Formats: sequence, structure tokens, C-alpha cells
Amino acid sequence: MSIADLKKTTEQKMQKSLEALKTDLAKVRTGRAHTGLLDHVQVEYYGSPVPIAQVGNVTLIDARTLGVQVWEKGMAAKVEKAIRDCDLGLNPSAQGELIRVPMPALTEERRRDLIKVVKGEGENAKVAVRNLRRDANATLKDLVKNKEISEDDERRAQDDIQKLTDKYVAEVDKQLAQKENELMAI
Repeated sequence: MSIADLKKTTEQKMQKSLEALKTDLAKVRTGRAHTGLLDHVQVEYYGSPVPIAQVGNVTLIDARTLGVQVWEKGMAAKVEKAIRDCDLGLNPSAQGELIRVPMPALTEERRRDLIKVVKGEGENAKVAVRNLRRDANATLKDLVKNKEISEDDERRAQDDIQKLTDKYVAEVDKQLAQKENELMAI
């Protein structure tokens, strides 16, 4: 493996860690409704769990209300139950084949709890990035040991890997700050 390949794969993995963080942060709800909120909700459909998007359309009715238009008449009750049972604390109400999902206002205490959750997610992302740095540095040490690269090349590559790490840790911090501001906005 060349140093360039190692840097490239390490950066790709760091990017994936950042994308995973963004996905996790999107699941933490703010006071506003967005259609991605129900992405991870699974509905029982003919004996197997499927994502809600496979049994109906999730739309935005207004800033604080989601709508789920089911495609099959019999699915409305199952979708409503799945939304009620998910960990988001939502209380849907069915109106025929349209299920309205109002977003409850966040209390100050709930906001603080959500910020703790967000910080935990951010810390996990930083740990993942640092673990990737550690793995890359270990690979560099192996390359030196096997005399595939010089110690000077190793030092330069370690500096580059550290710069990548700093860049992605800063990006994680930026994402966290953005989500905290979103949570604290009323």
C-alpha cells in the first residue's frame, strides 16, 4: 500500500464517519418538522418490518406537522401505531388514509437532554475519526518496519494524517454547534 492510497482511504473513512454523524443528528428532532424524521420508523407489512416510506408518502403539512398518506387502506392503523411506538415521543392522529403527526413543542429540560444526546453522538464521531488516525499511523509504522517507506516519509505522512484528523474533528464540532443552535432556537 502506498502512502497516497493510505491517505485517500483514511480520508474516505473519516468522511463516512462525518456522514454517519449527520444522519444521526438529523434523527434528533428539533421543534420543526422535517420528512426525514420518520425515516427509521419500521412498519409491520405482511409479516416483515419495512421503512415507512415503502407504505406511504411522508409530506410536510406545515412547519410543525408531518403527514403520512398511506397507499393501502388497511395500513393506516399499523403506520399510526408504528409512529406512536417509535422513540420520538410523537402522537399521530389518523384522518382516513392521511395520518397527521404534530410536533410537540420542546420544553427547556427536553432541549437540554437532546443537547446531551447530540454531544454524545459528536464524541462518538470524534473517537471514530481518532481511531482511523491510529489505524493509519499503525499502518505507516508497519510500512517503515517492512522498509517499504523511509522514516522521513512516515513522519510527513503522519503530519498529513493529523491534518486530516484535525479537519474532520473541526467539522464534527461545526455540525454539533449547528445542531445545538437548532435545538435552542424556539
